[in-house]
Amino acid sequence: MGDSRASTAGPGAAERARSVLAVAWSCAVTVDGGREELVGAHTVTGDGRVILHAPADSVLRAAVICAPRGEPCAVLEFADVAPVAQRNRIRARLWLAGSFAAEADRLAFRATRAVLRGPSGAEAVDLDAFTAAAPDPLAAAEARLLTHLADAHPDAVERLTRLVEPARLHAATRVVPLALDRYGLTLRIERGRRHGDVRLPFHRPADDLGQLTERVHALLTRAATAACPRALQRQRADGDG
Repeated sequence: MGDSRASTAGPGAAERARSVLAVAWSCAVTVDGGREELVGAHTVTGDGRVILHAPADSVLRAAVICAPRGEPCAVLEFADVAPVAQRNRIRARLWLAGSFAAEADRLAFRATRAVLRGPSGAEAVDLDAFTAAAPDPLAAAEARLLTHLADAHPDAVERLTRLVEPARLHAATRVVPLALDRYGLTLRIERGRRHGDVRLPFHRPADDLGQLTERVHALLTRAATAACPRALQRQRADGDG
């Protein structure tokens, strides 16, 4: 159910990959010398290069020093984690294969291959598109916005379920916000030991927080005029969290 005029567009693979890269707080690095988990140690340049500030005694630094031409092949893995507690919080994973080069006291990684795995499976990301893409304009604020929606406005979340086909709410025990981008809001519907996701598209993309406020209000206005589905069961779903 929903407005047939609503935009069904969504971010492309390159934009989604850049969004994951922009907000991930940690990454796992695999090189010939082993695997290392780094937290809060990377930044991203405008063209998608990953700059790592690895400890001096790290496996990674040793691999760079010992590798021929100082450019070891490596794989970086980033996880996109839903900010609101729910089942299966990993929304996507991004793998970047490429090589490192030492730059002063940091390591610069340039990807030669990118793979993004989401709910519909894994797909290769075109590198030219990846380099040219920018993260979703709401990516940096998404965690704060979704957490606020879930904690301060559960009534709004329940109201938005009026825009969901009743069949998809059958036996639902809980509905929580899963994801937000400039094209729409995604809700997770939990039931028993299973769950499903439903996307509520905005009528137009939102390129900033002001536009986002208008888009969400438009969704809530539509929901207010929609038929109310059967009330959700209130018991806690098995395995919540």
